[in-house]
Amino acid sequence: MRVRTFESFWLVKNGILYSYPSLQTDLKTEILVIGGGITGALISHALMDAGYEVMLIDKRDIAMGSSSATTSMLQYEIDTPLYGLSEMIGEESAASCYRAGIDAILDLKKLVEEHQIDCGFQMKSSLFFAHSKKAAGWLRDEFQIRDKHRLGVRWLEADEVQSRYGLISHGAIWSETAASVDAYKLAHELIQLNVKRGMKVYDQTGMTQLDTSGTEPRVILETGHTITAGKVVCCTGFESTKMLKEHVADLFYTYVTISEEGIQLSEHIQNTLLWNTADPYLYMRTTDDGRFLVGGEDSSFNLQFFQQSIKERKADKLARKMAKILPGIEFVEDFTWGGTFGTTKDGLPYIGKSPEYENTLFVLGFGGNGITFSAQGMKMIVAMLQGEKHPLESLYRFGR
Repeated sequence: MRVRTFESFWLVKNGILYSYPSLQTDLKTEILVIGGGITGALISHALMDAGYEVMLIDKRDIAMGSSSATTSMLQYEIDTPLYGLSEMIGEESAASCYRAGIDAILDLKKLVEEHQIDCGFQMKSSLFFAHSKKAAGWLRDEFQIRDKHRLGVRWLEADEVQSRYGLISHGAIWSETAASVDAYKLAHELIQLNVKRGMKVYDQTGMTQLDTSGTEPRVILETGHTITAGKVVCCTGFESTKMLKEHVADLFYTYVTISEEGIQLSEHIQNTLLWNTADPYLYMRTTDDGRFLVGGEDSSFNLQFFQQSIKERKADKLARKMAKILPGIEFVEDFTWGGTFGTTKDGLPYIGKSPEYENTLFVLGFGGNGITFSAQGMKMIVAMLQGEKHPLESLYRFGR
């Protein structure tokens, strides 16, 4: 996701927590991680745990790209419903992708607790609700296949949803496993933790070329200096679409508005991630400092010159949509921002080797679940580097 305006809530709330020098010389490392957002932070942490010598670079300040703009809703679901994904790749394979999302959330919880990282991490449940009677039909089918694979779900009728959440719907899937986090702060704290363990980090260090024609990859920097590495791991999100000839993702624009502190919400809403079946879907969650976040209004159209006025119109529309389904809540806007994100044809990430680059691995967690995909990538990348086969490798491969 690329920040479209400069007042992302997470950045304003936290500021630049840690800064690092730019690279002004030639260096060599065992593994180079490109991208200092939440994906790069998680992957570099896993590599450090595995005993590798790791260097991380980013062309911006750390976590100033997607991780400063993400809504940080951690869900096991992907953008393609389980029944739809089953038709694409087979039911057992699709179910394994969904189960991997649950495992990823629990792995993130363990990581945060083990290192006592203050990043607003909270375990929650989620509610996927039908926005229309027609949508309720396929949502029931979705519930049945999730229930078949024991994903920890319940079906709630419309009256139960309204009684419990005060939310107007046509039925919903309740899921027991979800979470929320401040991904910007998590990325910063995780990288700083590993700097103390010996990882080298350079920000404001842009790459102009990744040359893998030799025996070892060479990264040519904007300064003209080079980094030589045994292996390169690209955690560059939607910007990777500029590096790859293969069409891996379509890019869209999404918008978010967040309330002032102290908004009055029921305990059920505070402890639940909410999203619906509309296209584009509406999603909502509380933050650890008592605000309410509403996002959506995705669009493939955006003009730089009109970016501010578009953002303001989208924020108003999001607030009106929320008011229709959650009547009686007094939402006072405090921050609004927007960004670019990528979505794939099947909703799955691309994790592994691209045939376009030798000795290079990619972790590209496109879609609404980039953070949980990145958490899955922690185990996958280490396994690949150690010559082991990971069960998700074929499902997340390039060229699929």
